[in-house]
Amino acid sequence: MPLYLRECDNADLETLVKISKSTFAAAFEKDNDPEDFQSYIEEAFHPNKLSEELANENCLFHFVYDDEALIGYFKLNIEAAQTDVHDPNALEIERIYVLGDHQGKKVGTWMLQQIIAKARDLGKEYIWLGVWEHNPKAISFYQRHGFIKFGEHPYYIGTDKQTDWLLRLELK
Repeated sequence: MPLYLRECDNADLETLVKISKSTFAAAFEKDNDPEDFQSYIEEAFHPNKLSEELANENCLFHFVYDDEALIGYFKLNIEAAQTDVHDPNALEIERIYVLGDHQGKKVGTWMLQQIIAKARDLGKEYIWLGVWEHNPKAISFYQRHGFIKFGEHPYYIGTDKQTDWLLRLELK
């Protein structure tokens, strides 16, 4: 399984919109109100919004490939692009998704290893992320890789206020 990363740019916008919507829907649609969920999807992954994020030097999108097949992606935030902590010594993982038929093959672990290496290359002291409190599979994944809970924050899917756990991994 020769996995590799490719940083996204504006030429990838259409593909980024498509994979963002499909992976988020696969992960969370069944657990949310359909109207709230559709509203969220259309706003969060609107081409104009993703285009702005791609243009922001502090938002880092990467596609993950297995040979020539796109199998996942992640979005990292540094500096002012971070959604909550806003610490220049930190890197935020805002999104990390693997397509369904590639899950369970250690792709997520490989992606996390690449993110940790990138954070170290950027001189960051820690990585943090938010994960829905009702996503035990993801929470377990991050905890197995050394992340610890340090707080919570609200996260809205449409008008539905949910709670994300904030998890942190020290890089020292």
